[in-house]
Amino acid sequence: MRKLIFQEYVSLDGYAAGPGDDLSFFDTVTDQDDRDNLLLLDSVDTMLLGATTYRLFVGYWPTATDELAPKLNRLRKVVVSSTLESAPWGEWEPGEVVTDAVGAVSALKREDGKDIVLWGSISLFHSLLTAGLVDEVQLRVCPLLLGGGKPVFPSAQVSLELLEATPWAGNGVVLRYRPN
Repeated sequence: MRKLIFQEYVSLDGYAAGPGDDLSFFDTVTDQDDRDNLLLLDSVDTMLLGATTYRLFVGYWPTATDELAPKLNRLRKVVVSSTLESAPWGEWEPGEVVTDAVGAVSALKREDGKDIVLWGSISLFHSLLTAGLVDEVQLRVCPLLLGGGKPVFPSAQVSLELLEATPWAGNGVVLRYRPN
């Protein structure tokens, strides 16, 4: 069965975005090494996004020229949304829009193929984690404190098993966990 891997940049105090959904802390890591994501992209063939993250990604990735772009743009794209009717991706294959996250991800995981990656999309992540559909949580911990904002994890208790902790550029760390 395919794995669903959630990956997120997170502040040291556990926020995926600052107050008002401010993402400017990403600027502190944009020039960091992406070798681990190049490897990740070799192991996945499907990208899962919520509508908000889709809108952010589609504004950048279809025309991006960095080394991740060709691999990322070739991925199958599945967008969970109750408001979008289509999910174009520039000159690349458009995304498929689904409304039932749990049903769609359950079906995706049963398909043959490589793993599935979920980037951002915190509300979607909360729903899928609560439903027991997330197989791995990868956190790129940035060495700063936001003091508030959008928490990465839901308020419910979730037990995680550490799989790996790897120092990452700029005093950060990549943490990989398996939900129990």
